[in-house]
Amino acid sequence: MKRIHVAAAVIRGAEGRVLIARRPMDKHQGGLWEFPGGKVEPGESVEVALARELLEELGIVVTRSRPLIQVHHDYPDKQVLLDVWQVTAFEGQAHGAEGQPLAWVAPDALLSYSFPAANRPIVTAARLPDRYLITPEGLEQPQLLHGLAGALEQGVGLIQLRAPGKTSRDYAELAKAALALCSGRAHLMLKGPLEWVEAFPMAGWHLTARQLRDYAGRARPLPADRWLAASCHDADELAMASALEVDFVTLSPVLSTTSHPGAAELGWPCVEALLRGFNQPAYALGGMKTEHLPQALACGAQGIAAIRAFWPR
Repeated sequence: MKRIHVAAAVIRGAEGRVLIARRPMDKHQGGLWEFPGGKVEPGESVEVALARELLEELGIVVTRSRPLIQVHHDYPDKQVLLDVWQVTAFEGQAHGAEGQPLAWVAPDALLSYSFPAANRPIVTAARLPDRYLITPEGLEQPQLLHGLAGALEQGVGLIQLRAPGKTSRDYAELAKAALALCSGRAHLMLKGPLEWVEAFPMAGWHLTARQLRDYAGRARPLPADRWLAASCHDADELAMASALEVDFVTLSPVLSTTSHPGAAELGWPCVEALLRGFNQPAYALGGMKTEHLPQALACGAQGIAAIRAFWPR
């Protein structure tokens, strides 16, 4: 069965809202919502195909876009490759040129709409930022909360609360304070024993590679409405993360890092190869600086994860 190559767009409008369209009832997966786009014709680049489809379907001319995620999905009756780009600027007024209903939706509100199964990783990618802050270790609670407040002021939207040197009680106290600080402003990912999950119902959870391996073959430990992430370092761990249905991963170490000086770096060609065919969003981690973001995006990553690059000085 030939895999159908489709170009699709996460189109950003005012206040970061995302444009979605409802599929006609007489088409495959009819009645469900989707991200606008269409088939890539033979000999046509994805960027050209997307521009053509969005002009035909919505009456808009794309002026700024970049790759976001690729999704391979097998339905019982067809196989598709969704080549998804994020459109951040366009000319014209988007409208249903083919009579299809449209909706501008806040990213987190996308969960309230029914999409084809192949679109689920796109919904996740559309809700995630391109920067993932990991908090530095060795700070006292007042310092750490002060730094978090500064990061929030700078617009950081996804944070991992990493504090390996603290006791369970101190970490729990810190997590409660951090959750209150991040409420309505950023998604907070906690890290620690999964026995703590129920005590923090508003937080996501970031699994270590060891936890990921311990949970191999088991059901996802968090409900679908809570972020679940995992630390990955190779193809085996990426496969485990996919089987566990995590929402996103970090892939490391991409470059050499002072926190793990002896670890062999993956390098960008390896990162690109590992992410090819991996359907979930992934953040490049290890030696990352802000200037590495374009390289990470070009390799198929959602963005970059870092401590020093995003922590307020």
